[in-house]
Amino acid sequence: MLFGNDVEARQKILVVDDESANLHLLEQSLTDLAEIICSTGGQDALDKAELHQPAIILLDIEMPHMNGFEMCKRLKNNPKTCNSAVIFVTAHSESSFEYKSLSSGGIDFIHKPIDLTTCRLRVKNHLLLKRQEQTIIEARQDMQALVNQIPSYISYWSKDLLNRFHNDYNGKWFGTIPQDALGKPASSLLPKALYEEVLTRIASNKLKHQFEIALENKPDKIEYAQAHLTIRKHEGRIAGLLLTLTDITSIKQAKSQLDMENRRLKIMLNTIGDAVIATDSKAKITFMNPIAERLTGWVSRDAIGLHIEQVMDLCDAKTKYRSPNPVTIAINEKRNVAMALNCQLTSLDGTIFQIEDSAAPITDSEGEVIGGIMVFHDCSESVAMSLKMSHLANHDQLTDLPNRILLHDRINHACSVADSYDTSVALMLIDIDHFKYLNDSLGHSYGDQVIKQVSKRLQSLIDPSATLGRIGGDEFILLLPSLSATSQVDSIATDIVRSLNTPFRIDGQEYTLSVSVGISIYPSDALRPEELMTHVDAAMYRAKDLGRNRFCYFSEDLEQELVKRHELVTLLRNAIDTEAIEVYYQPKVDLKTKEIIGAEALARLYDPNGKLISPLDFIPLAEETGLIHQLGEIILKQSCMAAKAWQDKGKPLQIAVNIAAKQFNNPDFCDSVAKVLELTGLDSSFLELEVTESSLMYDFDEALNVLNTLSSLGLSIAIDDFGTGYSSLSYLKFFPVNTLKIDQSFVKDMMGDEQSLDIVKAVIHLGKSLKLKLIAEGIEDAEQLQKLVSLECEQGQGYMFSKPLPLTEFDQRFIR
Repeated sequence: MLFGNDVEARQKILVVDDESANLHLLEQSLTDLAEIICSTGGQDALDKAELHQPAIILLDIEMPHMNGFEMCKRLKNNPKTCNSAVIFVTAHSESSFEYKSLSSGGIDFIHKPIDLTTCRLRVKNHLLLKRQEQTIIEARQDMQALVNQIPSYISYWSKDLLNRFHNDYNGKWFGTIPQDALGKPASSLLPKALYEEVLTRIASNKLKHQFEIALENKPDKIEYAQAHLTIRKHEGRIAGLLLTLTDITSIKQAKSQLDMENRRLKIMLNTIGDAVIATDSKAKITFMNPIAERLTGWVSRDAIGLHIEQVMDLCDAKTKYRSPNPVTIAINEKRNVAMALNCQLTSLDGTIFQIEDSAAPITDSEGEVIGGIMVFHDCSESVAMSLKMSHLANHDQLTDLPNRILLHDRINHACSVADSYDTSVALMLIDIDHFKYLNDSLGHSYGDQVIKQVSKRLQSLIDPSATLGRIGGDEFILLLPSLSATSQVDSIATDIVRSLNTPFRIDGQEYTLSVSVGISIYPSDALRPEELMTHVDAAMYRAKDLGRNRFCYFSEDLEQELVKRHELVTLLRNAIDTEAIEVYYQPKVDLKTKEIIGAEALARLYDPNGKLISPLDFIPLAEETGLIHQLGEIILKQSCMAAKAWQDKGKPLQIAVNIAAKQFNNPDFCDSVAKVLELTGLDSSFLELEVTESSLMYDFDEALNVLNTLSSLGLSIAIDDFGTGYSSLSYLKFFPVNTLKIDQSFVKDMMGDEQSLDIVKAVIHLGKSLKLKLIAEGIEDAEQLQKLVSLECEQGQGYMFSKPLPLTEFDQRFIR
């Protein structure tokens, strides 16, 4: 048996006889052959037969309640007992009894009186037959179970291709279950392609065939099958066919996908921009893509089978020492390996490439290394670009001179060398005088040409050990390292000033320049490299203050000025952070009625000792340091709050606030003004912003845009210090200006200086012709007042009426 127990169960024999002596005799004689169960007949015999299902039943024919024939008939009609073998025991010898016994289902006779030897032999043989029969039944059941569990289609066909068997019990293959297919031809059961293939195979001389077949209707999603066909022959003629089919759809799909992936991978490897080389576990090449062929100079068919180090000639780009191939390392050490920096590849034809990337081992499912792969690319252009970018990052694009970054490094290095060798370092800041006006008048392209010519002229004056750099639009730095005597600095500075006084020729036109040069010496007047730049900047501005076109050394006076400047910046910054800036207010009056009509807001700053610091000192410093934006916003907010308070007290006065040039040119300035008006709740008609002519003329279009935006808020625009700047009349026509302020310098001198008086008259006449409001600044006496009234100037301010006052004093005096 395929699945039977190793120890077979003991067989059973049921003995049925109405005579106890016979029962006892048979039980004693047969007990060693099987388990004996006895019954005297009738229903008891039927019940015991159903309960024990014996292999053999020894049945007496002549019994009182139910004879042997009737009992045999009932046993054969019962499914539970029909397989038991019935042996009749009888004293009759007539043939009629024998016929009736066999016809009723018996298989043998034992005649009475019983010959025990013959009886035992007969029973023993029938027990053996029953055991063999049971073995066959169990084997058939096991085989059926096995066939049922096999996922393949198994079928047997007659020589005429009629179905004799198949195991498709669910009909998933071809839609027909075994009982419906039995005896039907293959042409009606099998798909056409499969049937025709079977006929073709039968026509050949081979007995066994194996082939793949595509199933047209795709039963149960089965698209492809592996077929095995065995042809049985007897005496040269076909006796039958065994056909089995196995679903290989998933295998075919997997192979198709794998094939597609392989083709996709091959296309990808052959088209990507990186070079790819694969090797076996001994680093011998198994694959190269076209980029790898181009970079190495090897054709793939020639390189395959060679060690990778024969094909890739690698070395360090700087030292030229030969480098081990990363694939070899990756395979030996079983890890990913990045290429060394500065790796250089020399191709077969001698071309040199700088390459970079990495290598990795290839492992199987067990983790064993079966090869390696290397991916790399040509980075020659990247390296060149990196060098170029490094150069651009450290050099000025216009002149190709070192820029601030490189100069800083060289200054630090020069100072370190000076400390080691007890020498000095000189630093010169060379600034072209009035370059902005030249640039604005000629245009930036001409300005760039001037800068280039200045650069070349300066380079012609300096020693190769010196460094000339450009750190700004019109500023150059000259570093003189390792000076044994500072006297030579004078000579170089003099040559620079004199040389740059020589006219420059651009497009046939000559232009004369001058420069202001600041000089600082390390370590005599600067203890740290950082101080050199600070000191040289201060010295350059001192040269400008002294009249330009000269050089100036950093001195103790400048040192004190720098300290004072630093203290003032600190004081200003702290005052802004704590909003300790105080705003004073100077009244504006109607010159005819002498009534107060407004006020000008003026910023005031005090030092820790309570001493007033002049706005002429801290306002320019605020502009220079960028603090003017925060400072201006504080003044604007305090001024608008004061004007709103006056309005709430029934004394509406227009407040005028000065706007610095850098404030005006700030892209966020208009938004800042609008936010302050919204925050304070002041009606915009009570705010006047005073701007200088220079602020407006820096960028005409942008100034017009800003003024239009401010005007749209409903506030007024005044031109402060009119007549001291560009005094261009054209912009007054286009700009939305409401007021002209006559500068106090003209008012102060007009009674004793005819030219100043003429300027005042001209400004008043201009204002009236343009329908602008006029305000005179700096009125100090009645004579000036009377003159301005006679000239029909409408408004004024000055010490004659009141000096600038703190808010509390202003309120006590003018707000009631």
